[in-house]
Amino acid sequence: MAVERDREGNRFSARVGRYARVGANMSGLAAKMAGARLFGAEIDKSANAAEIREVLGNLKGPMMKVAQLLATIPDAVPPEYAAELANLQSNAPPMGWGFVKRRMRAELGAGWQEKFGSFDHQPAAAASLGQVHRASDHAGNPLACKLQYPDMDSAVEADLSQFDMLLALHRRMRPAIDTADIGVEISDRLREELDYTREARHAAVYRHIFEQDPEINIPSVLPELSTRRLLTMSWLSGHPLLSYKEHALEERNEIARIMFKAWWAPFSHYGVIHGDPHLGNYTVFEQDGRPVGINLLDFGCIRIFPPGFVQGVVDLYLGLLEDDQARVISAYERWGFKGLTKELIEILNIWARFIYGPLLTDRVRPIAEGISPGAYGRKEAFRVHQALKELGPVRVPRYFVFMDRAAIGLGSVFLHLQAELNYFRLFNEQIEAFDEAVLAEKQSDVLKAAGL
Repeated sequence: MAVERDREGNRFSARVGRYARVGANMSGLAAKMAGARLFGAEIDKSANAAEIREVLGNLKGPMMKVAQLLATIPDAVPPEYAAELANLQSNAPPMGWGFVKRRMRAELGAGWQEKFGSFDHQPAAAASLGQVHRASDHAGNPLACKLQYPDMDSAVEADLSQFDMLLALHRRMRPAIDTADIGVEISDRLREELDYTREARHAAVYRHIFEQDPEINIPSVLPELSTRRLLTMSWLSGHPLLSYKEHALEERNEIARIMFKAWWAPFSHYGVIHGDPHLGNYTVFEQDGRPVGINLLDFGCIRIFPPGFVQGVVDLYLGLLEDDQARVISAYERWGFKGLTKELIEILNIWARFIYGPLLTDRVRPIAEGISPGAYGRKEAFRVHQALKELGPVRVPRYFVFMDRAAIGLGSVFLHLQAELNYFRLFNEQIEAFDEAVLAEKQSDVLKAAGL
């Protein structure tokens, strides 16, 4: 045991040292930028962006997720920074079997292995906050055990301090938007992701929503094998989304149609979104060799919105569709934008027409034309950035953050699949007879049932 404690101590010391190096490097960049401004020198944003990516690229963990998310928000960081941050990879090196045994013993007690029929030594997947091991119960049913890395509470707090430094760097460049609410929103949601008990409740919300839908599968949680840092669920077998890229258009369209429903139905009827539509969070299940449904696998990043915000989303869509300026303004106010002027509304509409664009025309079409998945939204974000420069800084409401991130992520999925659908009709099916009061009642019922 003494050897094991020493190894854990060394690992923790190494992590503390890495955070110290990152903090020092970020502080060094800040000092360099401050000096450049003091002496009237031009700041080389491209060079600084590359330096920041190099600094953050050495730090596996929560900061990777924060940086990638930040890169999707128009003008949250300069375009040069967004391009570099978008290239960061969030795959953390997995824990070895020795660490896994210690972590499992800490969560389920000394006899933890006796509670499983089998437990794979090697992880099936490793991500920024934890890793997933395949296991089975004593009846042979396959299970997925999501185990959080050690000391992630302290790691998240350390990373969020660097996140604050990154936003502070941006504020020195006379930004077009005020990132204060963005910082608060991202920090709150990332802290929530550490609580696997909360994630289990999120999964229960989605099971309630889709319990009668044969096209969407939600795993069951085993509470007796779950804790705040361990989540054990039924294993849902399926194929990666990208494995269908070369399949017939009909099959790709079917997958995209179900994905659209899996994302928009919870939002339009319950005010709930999956805030991380990452390709790895979904698999496809088949019947007779053909794709017939989607498995939803991860519920750490779920955002629950007030019913009034959802009403604003519907109003903005209908306002753009019907060229109803009063409805558009009302929608932005519901979202939390302050100090709306004609010029600001026109700029916000650039982004709104991009997000809603595929939903505004009644025809079969790709989600976007002539754009690669990695560049989705980049051109429009730059136009918004340039226009806001004349008015900024504009304070972006916190509700915008994950709604925007999820819309960009979902659009990228459709681009990967090269799907061609009538998004207008799919969306209008979801908002048909929308009623804010009905949504509020349904949301309250499902959240109460899930213990949220």
